[in-house]
Amino acid sequence: MARQPRLTVAGYPHHVIQRGNDRQPIVRDDVDRERLLALWQEHAQTFKVAIHAYVIMDNHFHLLVTPETDEGLPQMMQAVGRAYVRYFNLRHHRSGTLWEGRYRSNLIESERYLLACMVYIDLNPVRAGMVAQPADFKWSSHRHCIGQVSDKLVTPHALFWGLGNTPFAREVAYAGLVQTGLAQSEKDQLTQTALSGWALGSADFVDDLQQSTSRRLVPGKAGRPFKKTAD
Repeated sequence: MARQPRLTVAGYPHHVIQRGNDRQPIVRDDVDRERLLALWQEHAQTFKVAIHAYVIMDNHFHLLVTPETDEGLPQMMQAVGRAYVRYFNLRHHRSGTLWEGRYRSNLIESERYLLACMVYIDLNPVRAGMVAQPADFKWSSHRHCIGQVSDKLVTPHALFWGLGNTPFAREVAYAGLVQTGLAQSEKDQLTQTALSGWALGSADFVDDLQQSTSRRLVPGKAGRPFKKTAD
């Protein structure tokens, strides 16, 4: 089955996943991680993409972003991907591909899933058994969101600002969301929709979004395809 084209729509949050080829490492040390962060910062500014959350795992990364233009996200990802592979191959004396094909992404409904997606991203290192608490992991946006560090890469979403009237109130409220965690069903939804490219949101959200594209946004119903008769 032919894969669907990715859908990018300006002004909507997108959950992005990029994996290493054959689950191989995409970073080998902190120098690599710093380089990837620098490339994100450079090209997010160039292509006008706001980064709300991120995590760099050993063999993949997640981003939660909102692009200002329909072309901004793919342009940013292409620029970062090419520059980072050139850097990585030269530094580590290797050749060939680094990524597992193209990046995966989907649109999410802000009101229902944006904060949940931030929590999901922050808890990746905990789920992987790398740390006991997300604040113990240096290579994510979590410590910025709870006020432990200042990270110029991160642009808070309006819903994050809505968590409190002061920075301290927002940080405490967000830390509470992370501590509460997510139901397994939410984790599965966030993972599978990003990998498949399906929009994640209410029926009304999907219906409104469908007006902007002919691309199917949700899986079709199981069973044999309906054969349309001639008018």
